[in-house]
Amino acid sequence: MEGGAAAAKGFVAAGVACGARYEGRRDLGLLFSETAGGTAAFVCTTNVLKAAPLLVTREAVEGGGVVRAVVANSGIANAATGRRGLEDARRMQALAARELGIGADEVAVASTGVIGEHLPMDRIEAGIKSAAADLGPDGKAFAEAILTTDTRTKEAAATAEVGGATVTVGGTAKGSGMIHPNMATMLAFVTTDAAVEEGCLREVLSRATERTFNRVTVDGDTSPNDMVLLLANGAAGNEKITRDSPGYEAFAAALERVMRELAKEIARDGEGATKLVEVVVEGARSEESAARLARSVVGSSLVKAAAHGEDANWGRVLTAMGYSGEGFDPDGVELFFGPVKVFGGGAPAPHDAAEANAALAADEITITARMSEGEASAEAWGCDLTYEYVKINGSYRS
Repeated sequence: MEGGAAAAKGFVAAGVACGARYEGRRDLGLLFSETAGGTAAFVCTTNVLKAAPLLVTREAVEGGGVVRAVVANSGIANAATGRRGLEDARRMQALAARELGIGADEVAVASTGVIGEHLPMDRIEAGIKSAAADLGPDGKAFAEAILTTDTRTKEAAATAEVGGATVTVGGTAKGSGMIHPNMATMLAFVTTDAAVEEGCLREVLSRATERTFNRVTVDGDTSPNDMVLLLANGAAGNEKITRDSPGYEAFAAALERVMRELAKEIARDGEGATKLVEVVVEGARSEESAARLARSVVGSSLVKAAAHGEDANWGRVLTAMGYSGEGFDPDGVELFFGPVKVFGGGAPAPHDAAEANAALAADEITITARMSEGEASAEAWGCDLTYEYVKINGSYRS
């Protein structure tokens, strides 16, 4: 289903150019629920360094109020900016609240970009005013406004039948570099018109995050700015979803579909990337074990370089599994590049090397590890490591 964070009923969005860092591109976004009430849930970076906007947003979400809006800028991260940075984040919150006619504690704040620079608040203020005057049901401009080194916008939506009502989940994300669990340099804003009990919303977001955004890696770096914010406004008119509701699993599945698609788009758009790499681990003792193994493989610089060079070097895959921290019997592992089996029974499997290399030539690559430890499986996503990645990050502040 097409659509982003404005796909759910009652949500409007806008994106404008305010010149926060770059000229001629959208860099200030506003997302707003015109429907009063609702619930919110929030997951943020595990980095000890947390940017000022994260602290302000956490206060808003965990303060017991209702979060109805998001104001986000790109180009400058407002991280490691001291007292002034926190004051600027609170000012963004207050300015957006004033323009929307709501309380400051109903506004979440997000920033992404260069660390250690202060925001040009005169331009930010002008951008917030302009965005508030331009709110509408099309979320494309908002999706553009939160990008940094991304080459494309990232949007997804899904529906579910819950208690006789059709509810929609929509999401918009950004992310290209500094991507690694837990979580990554990414912003994700997910909305739903479902009515959901607050504790249930937190639980379902946490589970979906672990299965999606926490299984993405591009370069092994974790940002001080990343967050996933989920807003539920109840505009669909369904009976409120709780953990014991018949519609809980249908709603949870729709949320996970949206977040998985956004996660894959982030991996696909990794800085300098030319290929999406999916690693599937089957037959593990638990989902957590399978996920840890898959993340270890997809995060290996040597595996990523081999993917770029279209070299089916299965030894690098098996080695990355071996240092994942998970115990397993290597003799019970089978490895596949696409459909080509390259390893099994503790030894190389007879195969056509050219055919295995050809499996890495596509824009989307699948590496599968079939184990003999149990019944669980998991996937993780990443991208190839290219010369362009070094070029982008060698002059990121220039």
